[in-house]
Amino acid sequence: MEPPPEEQEEQRVHRVNSLPEPDLISTSSGVSSILSWEDSRSTTSSGDISGTSGSSGEILTAEATIPRFLDPVPARDELDATVTAREKCVGRNNGVTWGFTSVIGRRREMEDALSVIPAFMSHKCDHVGGCTAPGSKTAAEISPIHFFGVYDGHGGSQVAKFCAERMHGVIAEEWGREVVDDSGWQRRWEAAFSTGFERADNEVHTTAVAPEMVGSTAVVAVLSGCQIITSNCGDSRAVLCRGTDTIPLTVDQKPDRQDELVRIERDGGRVINWNGARVFGVLAMSRAIGDRYLRPWIIPVPEITFMTRSSEDECLILASDGLWDVVSNEEAGEVSRSILRRRRRYSRADGVSPAQVVADNLTEIALGRNSADNISVIVVDLKPARKRQPRQ
Repeated sequence: MEPPPEEQEEQRVHRVNSLPEPDLISTSSGVSSILSWEDSRSTTSSGDISGTSGSSGEILTAEATIPRFLDPVPARDELDATVTAREKCVGRNNGVTWGFTSVIGRRREMEDALSVIPAFMSHKCDHVGGCTAPGSKTAAEISPIHFFGVYDGHGGSQVAKFCAERMHGVIAEEWGREVVDDSGWQRRWEAAFSTGFERADNEVHTTAVAPEMVGSTAVVAVLSGCQIITSNCGDSRAVLCRGTDTIPLTVDQKPDRQDELVRIERDGGRVINWNGARVFGVLAMSRAIGDRYLRPWIIPVPEITFMTRSSEDECLILASDGLWDVVSNEEAGEVSRSILRRRRRYSRADGVSPAQVVADNLTEIALGRNSADNISVIVVDLKPARKRQPRQ
């Protein structure tokens, strides 16, 4: 008899997810979690890799214990015609669980940092924008908006650590500014992210956080009841696992990306192939926070994307290039779906969330493939919490 689809997928992913689930103990993060180089240990003199830091948490709304089954999200031009069919926002009442890891890997210093800020803002979904159930009861309720960020430093850890501590606050402040003209909810978020990244970059300079030769990538995601909004500067990356698809939410900003190459050369810069394409043979990305010595070629201008949430969404993954250098989007998606579906079937006595197990496994796979960089991974489980059968 042919095995069910989920078992078939697990068999297909076996070649990637060949490592056992790590027996790690994770602690609750509390209201917010910020992880930086201070939370990691250095590589030992014998070459052993150390410094794993992880946490798992659960973000629940007032009614998160009530499982709901949702229809697929309608296209934007179909929303008006289907308002009466959707009774609540896509992500409303779903418990959001998450997990993360951040390890020094084979580098001599830890320069990554990350932040998880549950409920960094609270607003009505139809006020945040992109609501899939306008006019519904849940659209008019105050609900939490969550923030996730990964920052990959270079030249030092100072800028990455600063971004982990400050970026979410700056973006919240910018979004909360009074809107002069009604240019739409997407434009408001674009302005908040663009100005927020610019402010963070300016603060790095004006407060002398780090020398001008230090910088950091920044990939952040804001999760509302109906939207996943991402903002990216550099070559860290965010992907969404939806059903059997793995959808990139960001595009790496590399110096040899055609549009970036044109911009750099137009401003008098050069891209030199020195162990990969680099701006003036130095930096392997074309946008970043900090790096003032390479202006105007390295800029802190983010690329922003909007993704309407769906009942088919499995998880959101944000990670530094320590993962993406050795694991493709598709492989990360296959591993994540396989682990999440397997772990969701049964409750576990260890209390470790499925999202944390995914983050641990992705990190172990990257280490097993000899990733040469620091590795930082955030996994957000987007499926509603359901009553699960205990494992025998």
